[in-house]
Amino acid sequence: MQTATEAGEATLLIGLRNPGAKYAGTRHNIGADAVAVVADRMSASFRSAPRGIPAQVADGRMGDARVRLAMPTTFMNESGQAVGPLIRYFSPGSFIVAHDDIDLAFGTMRIHHGRGSGGHNGIKSIVDTTGGTEFWRLRIGVGRPPGRMDPADFVLQRFLTDEEAEILLQEAADVLEAFVAGGVEAARQAAGDLKRG
Repeated sequence: MQTATEAGEATLLIGLRNPGAKYAGTRHNIGADAVAVVADRMSASFRSAPRGIPAQVADGRMGDARVRLAMPTTFMNESGQAVGPLIRYFSPGSFIVAHDDIDLAFGTMRIHHGRGSGGHNGIKSIVDTTGGTEFWRLRIGVGRPPGRMDPADFVLQRFLTDEEAEILLQEAADVLEAFVAGGVEAARQAAGDLKRG
């Protein structure tokens, strides 16, 4: 498989989230927070997306690879309103959507393509808006809710410790960088090396 780097096109990394201080640092925002870590590593600054697309975008380079980063400014269940227009406007060489997943043990990561939403409302919105499931996803395991806690309440909680969250963020950013540098197989290998569950 030819990587975006080899094709000379930008790779688009999209992180899902709920906007605003109320949701900062929550499990549901881990995808966008991981993309923000990649931006920090490249010293890339976010700005408003063009043409009124409800997202923030940033540009950078990773070696010879061009990278574009994006975070919707919509709420999670309306992510498709940003992702669909982002894909149409930028026509990336490849792209991946990073998001939280309560069906994976904390710290476990998986790369998937062409699957349904798995009950994730952000992914469901993207599928509904774009009309298909043919895109890459980085599923970041945030663990299962304890006892009978409502999953919706669980993902809106912050992590138990800042250290726990920071380790997960850095590891997720490593997988995203592997996707840019080496394509899907490199990302899968990086994600597999981090399997904890």
